Amino acid sequence: MQAVEIARAIISNNYSNDELNNIADAIKFVRSQLTRRNTSTFVIGSRVAFVNTKTGVRFTGKVNKVKQKFVLVDTDVGVRYNVPAAMLVAA
Repeated sequence: MQAVEIARAIISNNYSNDELNNIADAIKFVRSQLTRRNTSTFVIGSRVAFVNTKTGVRFTGKVNKVKQKFVLVDTDVGVRYNVPAAMLVAA
């Protein structure tokens, strides 16, 4: 099932509040697993890229520090960003 189909199913059905809370909990769990998996793939010195959500500009740089949910990235333009691990891709 694709994400669009899942969204349509949630919108079109009459779920109770408890059922919707269970769906939200499942999504939170999957996001936390994705973050944990991403942080384990990056090590200090890795080349990464991300898109700034405010400006839409793509940055590349090197990993300076890996935290639990965020990664400190020194960009090629000399700015240091604290980026959520889920937003990073290997460059």
